[in-house]
Amino acid sequence: MKKLLKLLALVPVLGVMVSCNNGTAADAETTTDKTMATASTPNTNTQTSDFYTFKMKTLDGKEVDFSKYKGKKVLLVNTASECGYTPQYEDLQKLHETHGNEVEVLGFPANNFGGQEPGSNEEIASFCQKNYGVSFQMFEKISVKGEDQHPLYTWLAHHAPGKEEPGWNFCKYLVDENGNVVAFYPSKVKPMDKELLSAIQQ
Repeated sequence: MKKLLKLLALVPVLGVMVSCNNGTAADAETTTDKTMATASTPNTNTQTSDFYTFKMKTLDGKEVDFSKYKGKKVLLVNTASECGYTPQYEDLQKLHETHGNEVEVLGFPANNFGGQEPGSNEEIASFCQKNYGVSFQMFEKISVKGEDQHPLYTWLAHHAPGKEEPGWNFCKYLVDENGNVVAFYPSKVKPMDKELLSAIQQ
């Protein structure tokens, strides 16, 4: 009889232990699910609704307020120093020199594609000046695609026709005088191609 009473007394204790263990497992599973969901959630920061509210740092660390580009077309290009399209720097410089009164050319070095922009900001600046005499505005190295995509490029992709985002180096976004993304050009479209020049001159 005493043994039976002892066994009956243990039943609630065992029940509590099982309940605690199940709760811990459930909590762990929920935590894991939340962690995985957070890790796989892409950068969709489009809170900035105005192109002119962005502020970016140049290769030499100076901050540029995009409000300075109001009333002018802007061509934004993700660049790389070791790409088959790298010679487009020459045409970008030519566009800057011949149509600088119509469009601002902005370069954004990025290492997203093929690891073709491995250098530091200082090395990129030296490369551009030495090989192509670049005098248009070059900004610090950023990510233009993926989970660490810079908010500027998240915004551009969100507002571009067809919501296009870079698929390789030297893709181009054209922003009009009112801060609207009006066109996206893939890498193969050169800066001095007729279709791009025509859009700039409209």
